[in-house]
Amino acid sequence: LYTLAVRFKMTDKATNLTKNGKTLADFGYGFNDEGKLRQLDAEKGTLTDKGFEFAVHKDHHANQRRYEELGEVITEYVYDLLESKGMVKLPVPETAKAGEGTFIYSTSKEFLNAEKLLVLIHGSGVVRAGQWSRSLIINHSIAAGTQLPYIEKARKMGFEVISTNTNDNHRDGKSIRYSEDSVEHAIYVWEKYIMPSNPKSVAIVAHSYGGIVTMELAKKFPEFFQEKVFAIGLTDSVHMGLKGPPALQEYLKKISRNWVGSSKPLDTKLSTEKSNDIPHYSAGHTQHEWTSYSCMSALFDFFTERLDIFTKRQM
Repeated sequence: LYTLAVRFKMTDKATNLTKNGKTLADFGYGFNDEGKLRQLDAEKGTLTDKGFEFAVHKDHHANQRRYEELGEVITEYVYDLLESKGMVKLPVPETAKAGEGTFIYSTSKEFLNAEKLLVLIHGSGVVRAGQWSRSLIINHSIAAGTQLPYIEKARKMGFEVISTNTNDNHRDGKSIRYSEDSVEHAIYVWEKYIMPSNPKSVAIVAHSYGGIVTMELAKKFPEFFQEKVFAIGLTDSVHMGLKGPPALQEYLKKISRNWVGSSKPLDTKLSTEKSNDIPHYSAGHTQHEWTSYSCMSALFDFFTERLDIFTKRQM
């Protein structure tokens, strides 16, 4: 499995950021230099080898509330890590005033005519830009639960990267314009940032509900997909078959794979129930939340193969 090249130290800015006045230390935790969440020694203030403990109160609801509050701090922690790796915020909507809209993360403020662009789309729920699984971040590691390994790998391969924020839909109880739901957010990002930048080639990685978002994008922008998108890597996508024009469906089947939870060895081809669907391959792990991390090496091998085919087609 992939290991992050970066090390996480207690003195990093990310360790000290706050959310609603709370820090990781306020919860009695910090990340060690391997990106694993560990309990702090109450007297010394140093990290121990003890991991996250859910049941610290007798009341289950109190434990759940504490877990969710910790998750909010984790979200801000990941945002800061993205920025520490040189990624920048781009507003959604583009004209949003401070505190009114949401944002995505990009490796560059401007990426006109990028040779290669990778778009990352997480699943539904509480995860935000830069995350695949909050539970993995808390219970395993930054590497397993965030998109940082994908971003690092893609940058080494010469990609510009965009990390969408499809679940960030409300501010102060009000819907965010152009980001009222996951699909609307993605469509806005496609129309306002990706298409105007005129990338030469595009790849997409989408987890779980992100697969549905990706299929909706393909239906909305079929010409762009068939002209620019050279590969789609889905990780345990929950989309239900393909829709849209037959030519688009055939193209998506050709350039896409869905690495699903399975006990089979990584990248083993699996049977699919529907003939008009993305081919299924084993993610090398049985649990849904692990699929993005566990299939990464196979996914990037597939991208390399598809990019070579795409490049030759352009000649």
